[in-house]
Amino acid sequence: MSDSDVRDERNRVRVFDTTLRDGEQSPGISLNRQEKLEIAQQLARLGVDIIEAGFPITSPGDFEAVEAIAREVEGPVICGLARTSKQDIDAAWNAVKDSVRPRIHTFIATSDIHIERKLQTTRDDVKGQARAAVAHARQYTDDVEFSPEDGSRSDVEFMAEVIQIAIDEGATTINVPDTVGYTMPSEYAAMFEDLSRLVPDLRKVVTSVHCHNDLGLAVANSLAGLSAGCRQVECAMNGIGERAGNASLEEIVMLLRTRESSLGLWTGIETTEIARTSRLVSRLTGYQVQHNKAIVGRNAFAHEAGIHQDGVLKERTTYEIMDATTIGLETNAIVLGKHSGRHALRKALEELGFEVEGAALNTAFKRFKELADKKKKVTALDLEAIVSDEMRESPTAFVLESFDVEASSTRSPLARARVRMPGGEVAEGSFTGDGPVDAFFSALNAATGYDARLKEYHVSAVTGGRDALGEVTVLLEYGGRLSSGQGVSTDILEASGKAYLRALTNALPPSPVAEAEQHLEQAATPTP
Repeated sequence: MSDSDVRDERNRVRVFDTTLRDGEQSPGISLNRQEKLEIAQQLARLGVDIIEAGFPITSPGDFEAVEAIAREVEGPVICGLARTSKQDIDAAWNAVKDSVRPRIHTFIATSDIHIERKLQTTRDDVKGQARAAVAHARQYTDDVEFSPEDGSRSDVEFMAEVIQIAIDEGATTINVPDTVGYTMPSEYAAMFEDLSRLVPDLRKVVTSVHCHNDLGLAVANSLAGLSAGCRQVECAMNGIGERAGNASLEEIVMLLRTRESSLGLWTGIETTEIARTSRLVSRLTGYQVQHNKAIVGRNAFAHEAGIHQDGVLKERTTYEIMDATTIGLETNAIVLGKHSGRHALRKALEELGFEVEGAALNTAFKRFKELADKKKKVTALDLEAIVSDEMRESPTAFVLESFDVEASSTRSPLARARVRMPGGEVAEGSFTGDGPVDAFFSALNAATGYDARLKEYHVSAVTGGRDALGEVTVLLEYGGRLSSGQGVSTDILEASGKAYLRALTNALPPSPVAEAEQHLEQAATPTP
């Protein structure tokens, strides 16, 4: 008998992914339209129910990305976030309206500290704004979600009044967030029990949890809310998000799968896509996954202690409560060699979820051949890395043309770099530094004319072996703005240069670097 034969639809948990909204608000993350679209397409393959694609009013770029996702990504509900103002809601609708399944998610704070200090208004005004916002959103779509921000610190009776207003005006999902990660599981569950008593109409809508991880309780609190009757969970891949992040999608999903017999709850997630989704989000955001991270960390299925190794060799379940293949780790298999042709590459990319044709396929094939000449065997992870790397290229970005680094233990390293500027001209710079990487980055600053400050520098190998692709992540600061960039190459210095220039490109939205892109984005600006 299959799971579908015995599962009760009333116990199905809808997975609301906010990687592209709350997750992208993490310091240093700056995804472009194509990167957001690629993540959204992978989230659809993962099987999430709702994608919160962004906060359309915040910038023309965010609007355009949400609009592209709504038009091109099939399957999930596509949701745009909005405050209670008419302009926000109009922008959210204009961005998601082309989706087959659009949703508007509107919110306003209900805790006294937010009402008095942040909004500087009154409880009555909050009720009025909530009423008007939901009513206005319902003029556009039947799928409206409402959230009382900072719900876990709100007076529950007042919050119940606001929620009842939202339901009366037609909200179909009520999400009560632990916005600052303050609550504990028992408190969060009790809050929902109180709300169910105070707002009997909650049983007519979907209730949702949205928990932050400031005290490390995001997943535990989310589970408490689900156990109390909520049937939507808001989470992000790899747990990224504001401050300490959101509840981790992979942890919630595998918790419900592994303990389904005890909890009676289930999701529609295709778990074999978890590992691939995690890698893609990590690669494009530049946020590395800690090695001991549950489910997707490098060590999640590794065993060091001899007694553990012995047990696993005899019977996997002695020390493993999950099978690594259920999250898709078998995709490490070797797929291509240097004699493989264009057709074989396209087929391999399709198996990985990449639809590449025309000029994009030609570029990917060129990169593949260059890599295959340096590596005997090209794996699925290598292909993911080089295709994702190509996605980051932008016509308005700084491009590394060439570099030369002289390093020695007897004298200071000297680096020279040639950079193609956004306008097409080539600039050169040279500099000495404390080490070859420091000298190289200083030379890039000299060539571009921007004195950016390096904050973090990470190097990792995409696969094992001496011929592995190197993946570099750079976090830098310029003008008080943090931004990240990533680069991939078998040459670590080349990967470093690419990463640095991409981070610099992302750090300069008001500069000539972004003028052409911003000009194109103006056409997507929503009408107030």
